[in-house]
Amino acid sequence: MQWSKTSWREKSIKQQPTYENIDELKKVEKILGKYPPLVFAGEVRNLKRDLAKVCRGEAFLLQGGDCAESFAEFTADNIKNMFKVMMQMAVVLTFGGGLPVVKIGRIAGQFAKPRSSDYEVQNGKKLPSYRGDIINSIEFNEEARKADPQRMLMAYNQSAATMNLLRAFARGGMADLRKIHKWTLDFVKNSPEGHRFEELADRITESLKFMQAVGITPDNTPSLRETVLYTSHEALLLNYEEALTREDSLTGDWYDCSAHMLWIGDRTRDPNEAHVEFLRGVKNPIGIKAGPTMTPEGLLELIEKLNPQNEAGRLNVIVRMGAEKIEKEFPKLLEAVVKADKNVLWSIDPMHGNTIKTSSNIKTREFDKILAEVKGYFAVHESFGTYPGGVHLEMTGKDVTECIGGVYAISENDLGKNYESHCDPRLNAKQALELSFLIADLLKKSINSKPEL
Repeated sequence: MQWSKTSWREKSIKQQPTYENIDELKKVEKILGKYPPLVFAGEVRNLKRDLAKVCRGEAFLLQGGDCAESFAEFTADNIKNMFKVMMQMAVVLTFGGGLPVVKIGRIAGQFAKPRSSDYEVQNGKKLPSYRGDIINSIEFNEEARKADPQRMLMAYNQSAATMNLLRAFARGGMADLRKIHKWTLDFVKNSPEGHRFEELADRITESLKFMQAVGITPDNTPSLRETVLYTSHEALLLNYEEALTREDSLTGDWYDCSAHMLWIGDRTRDPNEAHVEFLRGVKNPIGIKAGPTMTPEGLLELIEKLNPQNEAGRLNVIVRMGAEKIEKEFPKLLEAVVKADKNVLWSIDPMHGNTIKTSSNIKTREFDKILAEVKGYFAVHESFGTYPGGVHLEMTGKDVTECIGGVYAISENDLGKNYESHCDPRLNAKQALELSFLIADLLKKSINSKPEL
């Protein structure tokens, strides 16, 4: 079947809303089709180049952000705080591993969420499930839960504003290493993680003074004052993705210009269905979520379909097994890909396989289980002699209480203090920074264990 940006419509599809007004849906798609792209083909090619370095063990991938962005929580401060935490984590990982860090946010488009059921029941009333702000509203009433095409325009506008601010932060001075002490958020400063980061920042500041003395300064070396934060989201709502897909005028290739990288979820990765059909034709780097039901044969079929040229940097297999299953299930996938000699970037999502519900029916994740899955992931790579390319986290720059554990030992009783997530529980800034130090130690050990060439 020949690919086009509409060929997915001829395939069966999962996790899609039911729009009542098809004429309005078509009108919104047409409007979006005329809007400017959110990202550009050249930027996407740069990301693919950077991810190829990760494939070769020359860089490390940090991907993180909200489980689902919302219209209600859209503020400049929230974007700024997320940017700061990502910068802190990247510095920790760079310092620990001695490698550049490729930074990708789950931001500026992460509005749609797959659901385990099409319907939700509360007090005997049944309504369509909340599928993310790009589709419907979290309020539990009939009007709010209707799929509204106009929300795609709202999501685009919020994404455009977010991209504008992120580019300003990345290139306008906030990423300058001379300002590293200003990255620490107020509620993190007096924590153990905050103190540890300040010690690291002091060492970096001293190094900058030495470099300045020998003539290397942020003014003549842009990489010391600027950075790049790429964007990503799950390509779930294909009406939106198709409308923002453009043909590159330089190469004639097609790019989904809603984000630099897109991924396919564990529920929508059937190689014969719509989501794989759509993403096989765009040139963006693609992620594949690989849960415990993924078979070696299934993964190889997806790799062949999505990356027939075996390009390094094209595919990111995001492993999400759960702490109890990672060391049993992941080696099967890794062995099959190694034997088939496929160019794959491996990263670990230690969040989704470790979601539990408390006795009071609140979704949470245990920090110890998150860390255990990361350790298991690194251990499997060590046993195969392969490179543990990256990490994929649901996290926020806010002081939320959604995941239990960590240095501050957030308990089940603490969850109600500041639980804000619309979907899945996120690491707060302290927990995310704590985890980055632990991953940096694992990465350093992994790199140091490799024999010298």
